[in-house]
Amino acid sequence: MHPRHLARALLPAAALAAVLLPSATAVPALPAVHRASVAPELPLYVPAANPEAHRQARALSAAGRGREADGITAMAATPHAVWLGDQTPAKAEAEARATAVDATRRQSLPVFVLYNVPGRDCSQYSGGGATGSAAYRTWIDAVARGIGDHRALVVLEPDSLALLPRECPPAASTPGGAEELARTRTAARYSEIEYAVRALEGRPATDVYLDTGHATWHTVNTIVPRLRQAGIAGATGFAVNVSNYNTDAAGVWYAYLVSVCLAHTDAGGRTADCPDQWRPRAEAQSWIDDHARALDPARMKHFVTDTSRNGRGPWKAPANTYGDPQEWCNPPGRGLGARPTTRTGYLLHDAKLWIKTPGESDGSCLRGTAGPQDPARSLVDPKAGEWFPEQALELVRLANPAIMR
Repeated sequence: MHPRHLARALLPAAALAAVLLPSATAVPALPAVHRASVAPELPLYVPAANPEAHRQARALSAAGRGREADGITAMAATPHAVWLGDQTPAKAEAEARATAVDATRRQSLPVFVLYNVPGRDCSQYSGGGATGSAAYRTWIDAVARGIGDHRALVVLEPDSLALLPRECPPAASTPGGAEELARTRTAARYSEIEYAVRALEGRPATDVYLDTGHATWHTVNTIVPRLRQAGIAGATGFAVNVSNYNTDAAGVWYAYLVSVCLAHTDAGGRTADCPDQWRPRAEAQSWIDDHARALDPARMKHFVTDTSRNGRGPWKAPANTYGDPQEWCNPPGRGLGARPTTRTGYLLHDAKLWIKTPGESDGSCLRGTAGPQDPARSLVDPKAGEWFPEQALELVRLANPAIMR
């Protein structure tokens, strides 16, 4: 265990029975406990905003829409993550160092998202990544050097475990042998993530959180073995809802169940016995109560959640409208979620973060059509990571809690 993690406050095992859900929409409540894991005394770091955000704010102001301009400016000035992924090792190291040094100077905690694993996103909307395992390890080592001894929180490779190479469509250019190739690449994926955990957690003040997808993707029983195989034992914890729109209540409940299941399997239990997020909550709570004495909360994995765009919850496409609704992809009518904080009030919930930069596109969403327009918006969506002014304005207008005054 990392030396700084030993400072976490201890909690009696019986306190797990306090994970109570008074209603279907409530966030599960563990007792409020002060801890040292994410340095709650530090504010979260505010990196330079996407220049297009300021350009949009100026245009709105010039058009006499000052309130909306102020909303865009406030969104851009809210702490959010710094994404590293397409830089060379030298540039990634320099950017990580510059960010970490600037955050230290401002006495704040930077959040990095590392997004460079080979074959990321099945080479689809956000495709790219390192050319192979050796190149990836070199890149990770460079980032670790850049962070150095500075305090940092790292969200490691979104979707890397929720979307494994074996789950990608076979490449059309791979006649035969595609299944074996997928197995080989999946084994490499686990090795790559495990290496990154060791390299980054080996820094004196870096906390690493692995990918779990979101609460309506994998069940607890399917994501826990992936986390274990990828080296969760050496990480601080895991991240939930990255770049997605699920509610805080759904994400936190899912995350608690994942953490409980990890602890249960660490104690020799079977993953298949763990309650998942679809089990009636009263039954899941009863299971937790029955197994609380066998769990050690002080050793349970912590988690962070992405609240950047979940203020209105997930979008549900109209029935029988689209061949492939792509409900994760630039859904209309969404709003900013809870502001980032490391003071969540819950023992295991280290932070609410804006991991995805709100206002940046999820990709060109065609929803099963020939395109080029997104049929849910009647316009052509920007490429993944590019500024999406229409969506940015929606997020500001529909923010929950409100960001416009």
